[in-house]
Amino acid sequence: MNPVSIDDLDTLSQIFIGKLLKADFSGAFTQFDELMKKSMGETKLKELWDNVTYESGTLLQIIPTRSSEKDNYKIIVIQCRFQRFDVDVQLVFNEQSQISGLNFTPTKNVYKPPLYVNESLFYDVDVEVGEGKWALPGTLSIPTGSDQFPGVVLVHGSGPNDRDESIGPNKIFRDLAWGLASQGICVLRYDKMTFKHAKQLTPEMIENMTVKEEVIDDALLALKLIRNTDDIDTKRIFLLGHSLGATVAPRIALQDPDLAGIIIMAGLIRSLEDTILDQFTYIYNLNGKITAQQKAELKTLKEKVDRLKDPDYKDKITPQDLPLGVPIAYWRDLQNNKPLDAVKKLNLSILILQGGRDYQVLESIDFEGWKNALNDRTNVNFKLFPKLNHLFISGKGKSTPEEYTIEGHVDEEVITTIVRFLND
Repeated sequence: MNPVSIDDLDTLSQIFIGKLLKADFSGAFTQFDELMKKSMGETKLKELWDNVTYESGTLLQIIPTRSSEKDNYKIIVIQCRFQRFDVDVQLVFNEQSQISGLNFTPTKNVYKPPLYVNESLFYDVDVEVGEGKWALPGTLSIPTGSDQFPGVVLVHGSGPNDRDESIGPNKIFRDLAWGLASQGICVLRYDKMTFKHAKQLTPEMIENMTVKEEVIDDALLALKLIRNTDDIDTKRIFLLGHSLGATVAPRIALQDPDLAGIIIMAGLIRSLEDTILDQFTYIYNLNGKITAQQKAELKTLKEKVDRLKDPDYKDKITPQDLPLGVPIAYWRDLQNNKPLDAVKKLNLSILILQGGRDYQVLESIDFEGWKNALNDRTNVNFKLFPKLNHLFISGKGKSTPEEYTIEGHVDEEVITTIVRFLND
């Protein structure tokens, strides 16, 4: 029998991780040897993987493997770059190319503050947004001194984000909070409900969840908290939303008439389902050649998007028939969310920021849509940053998902623009 090459084992490792990502635990289980099957059943494998993804978030990238040998075993280590930190997946193969050992080792990213942060000019305080079982841990970054400071609440984008809105090695909200606090602005950021309480959400709650329960209710509680914080100028309380948070920022503002203003960073005016289809189409065409599998996936996704647009679709349609497997209640709520209609009802200061390299929220459609709707308002400011991506981090060429795995920081000009707006 010919010896199995490292390349063959690398392929088997990729297949195993692919099965985990698809929640095919029975398929992954078949790659174990007999001893592993006895020590780790399908249920235990699922629990182990669920714990990894609960803590680390969405998988962003798989890094090339490392390999070694010990006795008669070959060891493959695959680095998986998740949303919040990296995880080394170590697979031990026996002579029959079966998995006889498995280990997940997290590698936390060490945050290095950008140069515009001066940690001597502010301090962080742990707080809780809301009360009781569903309270959310958060952080207030408070400037030193005794002035009455403006206050800003940060509202996350899509998905179960932590308070830093961590994406790979990047921490967008910590950049914003510390950058603004260095300039005399008090900033509140907090863990999102779907991050902190993911394990407490029942199937019924998930089935009926809308952006109200996921985002808006907690944003309103956060505004209440910062308004009751000492040394805050209650006449200068602002809401800053990024991505989905920016899209619903006008809707939140309509429910808090005492807000001084809102900051929209990469806010959509299109429907989320159209945006998702556009994003996948863009990503699959990045290298100029789309595969047959990708064509099939886009066709299926478009069918799901079209199903959502059909006025005759039924309330009981299953999540599997809808984009991203998200239940119908969530989609229905977002379809009724009209950002431009909501923002036109507001009579407060507004700052709208856009990255020119953003492929998720488009300058040509979304940013121009905000401008066309509000260009005649004297209390609305617009700023386009040609070199920045969706995370407001600088780069070159076409933006890609892999770019999010490269360490960077929110551009200093973004911080300067926001500070100028808040102090105007």
